[in-house]
Amino acid sequence: MASSALTSVGRHREAADRLRLHLVVLTAFFVATLPLVNPLVHGDGVGYYAYLRAPLVQHNLRFEEDWRRANPGFVESRLDSNNQVKPDQYTDTGHIDNLFTIGPAMLWTPFFTLAHMTVLLADRFGANIPADGFSLPYRALVAFGTAFYGFCGLLLSYLLARKFVDPSWALLATVGIWMGSALPVYMYFNPFWSHAHSAFVVALFLWYWDRTRPNRTLRQWVVLGLISGLLVDVYFVNGVFLLIPLVESIHGFVNSLRLKDGAAALNRFGVNLVYLATFSIAILPTLITRKIIFGGMLRFGAYTALPWNWHAPYWLSVLFSSDHGMLTWTPLLGFALLGLFLSCPGGMRIKAYLGLATGAFYYVISSYPYWDGMSSYGNRFFVSLTPVFVFGLAVLLERVGGLFRSLRLAYATEVLALGLFVLWNLAFIFQWGTHMISVRGNISWNSMVHQQIFDVPPRIVHSVETYLTRRGEMMQHIEQEDIEQQKLDGKQGQ
Repeated sequence: MASSALTSVGRHREAADRLRLHLVVLTAFFVATLPLVNPLVHGDGVGYYAYLRAPLVQHNLRFEEDWRRANPGFVESRLDSNNQVKPDQYTDTGHIDNLFTIGPAMLWTPFFTLAHMTVLLADRFGANIPADGFSLPYRALVAFGTAFYGFCGLLLSYLLARKFVDPSWALLATVGIWMGSALPVYMYFNPFWSHAHSAFVVALFLWYWDRTRPNRTLRQWVVLGLISGLLVDVYFVNGVFLLIPLVESIHGFVNSLRLKDGAAALNRFGVNLVYLATFSIAILPTLITRKIIFGGMLRFGAYTALPWNWHAPYWLSVLFSSDHGMLTWTPLLGFALLGLFLSCPGGMRIKAYLGLATGAFYYVISSYPYWDGMSSYGNRFFVSLTPVFVFGLAVLLERVGGLFRSLRLAYATEVLALGLFVLWNLAFIFQWGTHMISVRGNISWNSMVHQQIFDVPPRIVHSVETYLTRRGEMMQHIEQEDIEQQKLDGKQGQ
């Protein structure tokens, strides 16, 4: 008996030591990648950042100054020759048609507040830094905030996966998805977009949902409701993950009725009402800002004005098109999805829930008229599914690893395989980021593959050095190339 207890204690200690080691490894990797963070507000990021800067600096939702200070590609169709916002950019309420979500601004607020306090303090000592939300301290700290949230999302994804597979495979899957998907682009290169935040809130939701099932306390239902609201505040399509507690609750009701346990059914009904109430409170920032800007709490701007086709006509293109198809641009994700179909002792129920949410997410994007994300690396919408990909890839790695006679050989082989996927992905990101390939529309695979092999290697060292030392100059050059390409595409389309 005493021997068994000592063995159990030893196992717990070993597991704790292993967890600490893995967290140190992930943290060290994150710190090493921080120089890649790009504090440049551009593109969609202008709209997301405006929801942070305008309320906290101007104390209103007037975004004119944000539009005027935006990058040339963003303002070209939105400002007139006198640098004034065009009339067609305003809604019926007299506000700029900012259709982006407020959730990222909510998550950025602590970092922005710290930057503002730092700037004000520095200015008291003569620094003369503009306290307007546009200067570098604000952008740098907010961009760091995005990378931090992306990292937290990866940590939570790892913690979820390690519960069902060996932690070593969960660690390897986390690093693989981190660098083998579209996440690096929106965690480092475009940190003012919402996708890294989506990876975080979805991971937080799934981790907490799993941690508190099957018998949540009332307090845990309240917390889950708040997280669920934040999920939607950050990115509307993330709302499909609410199918998970919905189906879970329906299943619980059916079981209670089958067992004729009226008290259990009544209790579940009560906690579900509490969950819905806290969810409603958590989405108030979205509803209020939509009311102010668009004139109605359920009016979402262009998202509701576009002709969605709920027959999901783009279901193949979303996956396989050369125009930002998810599996053609980031093939590692296909293997991650395969893992959801493999056996996982103790994880069959969670796999079913993850599969449900993933299928619903895929259906919604397949129905969206701009399913390709326009200027996107891969299909950026699926960055939200980062924790699902980590889970699926971890299951696959463990199953494949079991085919080897030696665990060490299995791990070395899979590290090598993942390394090749990561190198391919990073080289592809380099091509996309430096406009070696078109950032919009279809690309030529022959040209892309040729450049991957022959053109990227000699260029990448110099370009990375430029990115780290003369980033502003490099970004201006890329921006100008993008504007010229759009003009050329416009002429060819006439």
